[in-house]
Amino acid sequence: MNARDMRILVIGSGGREHALVWKLAQSSHVKELFCAPGNAGIAMETLQRGGQRAQCIGIGAENVPALFDFAREKKVDLTVVGPDNPLALGIVDRFEMEGVRIWGPTRKAAQFESSKVFSQRFMEKYGIPTARAGEFSDPKAARQFAASLGGRCVVKADGLALGKGVLICETLDAARRAIDQTMIERQFGDAGSHVVIQELLEGTEISLHALCDGSTAKLFPTSQDHKRVGDGDRGLNTGGMGAYSPAPFLSASEAADLGRRVLEPWLEGCRREGIQFHGILYPGVMLTEAGPRVLEFNARFGDPEAQVYLTRLKNDLVELLEASVDGTLDRVELEWSDSASVCVVIASEGYPESYSKGRRISGLEAAAGMAGIKVFHAGTSRAGDDIVTNGGRVVGVTGLGPDVRAAREAAYAAAAKIGFEGCHYRKDIASKAVC
Repeated sequence: MNARDMRILVIGSGGREHALVWKLAQSSHVKELFCAPGNAGIAMETLQRGGQRAQCIGIGAENVPALFDFAREKKVDLTVVGPDNPLALGIVDRFEMEGVRIWGPTRKAAQFESSKVFSQRFMEKYGIPTARAGEFSDPKAARQFAASLGGRCVVKADGLALGKGVLICETLDAARRAIDQTMIERQFGDAGSHVVIQELLEGTEISLHALCDGSTAKLFPTSQDHKRVGDGDRGLNTGGMGAYSPAPFLSASEAADLGRRVLEPWLEGCRREGIQFHGILYPGVMLTEAGPRVLEFNARFGDPEAQVYLTRLKNDLVELLEASVDGTLDRVELEWSDSASVCVVIASEGYPESYSKGRRISGLEAAAGMAGIKVFHAGTSRAGDDIVTNGGRVVGVTGLGPDVRAAREAAYAAAAKIGFEGCHYRKDIASKAVC
């Protein structure tokens, strides 16, 4: 592909969006790069072509009318949607209806993430291996089903809940509390009016990703996310406290076989249901003694999986996203670095519950200057000359190395240089791959 003069808009403000901007800025096709609303780190990214900075625009990720108006006014050639909420709101449908080019699944296709009920029904209908489950809008019936599982279950709010609407229960008392918190107390808002309850599976959980264009799905290497807030997978679920790639639990042939077992029936189901899925499909998979089981689907890059994948990706990301939009992925081969990547998320005190903002962050330049390190900002903003906290997950310190052990050591050495009042991070990211 000859170099093009492209203006690109990335929607979102987290670590995933920083990774997308960072990778897109390396493309020879990009002459102007916007991010709405962006963060302090995104605003420091420099385009390879022309040397200008990425521009953060003060429009919220869910303000679909304002985002559309901006893209049309600036003659944006491609809009890239990072988070799940704008997809569920139908941003892709709005842009496509007006002939404005955008990458991501439509509202109907985004139901794989925005509705756990839709996703569970789809998996059962099309033979995608998954957990035994039931769906409920009545708390009493939900409690009865949980009791039939001996309380060992996972209670999932049907709608979007910032990656936190999943409660893991090992006793009947815990299951009852989770059902009450979700369905009666509405801890996750309206997302909890309907729940899916799955049996609690034992095994090793991994993250799969595939780039899709409506008829073709290209599988990524394996990765593993760390969702619980505390070491040893203890504490509350979060949006993700760290990730690494590749994960050692499947050989290349086993990963390809798992990809076929999931993606082939998924693609056939999409065809039968009239779903044109252009974007990233992200199945969370549990490797059990009885075989792999899909726990859930997401309809966008994981965060922090995006950070470890995009630091390993060798392709020009613009060209991949264009192929995904155009339906030409069958002509493309994904190329990956042999290096491993490990991302350690540094979070605010109190996360994933309430936390303070505006705390000055030190050590960012020292960490970013280390060999093999990229610091992706998530919840940051500018306050005069300082960079301060502006979210629960603040930065993702990502290390590259010849293997997972080396990448992990680099990431933790860099993370130790970053500090702010009340900061915390897990000390065991990728430990399962090196012990």
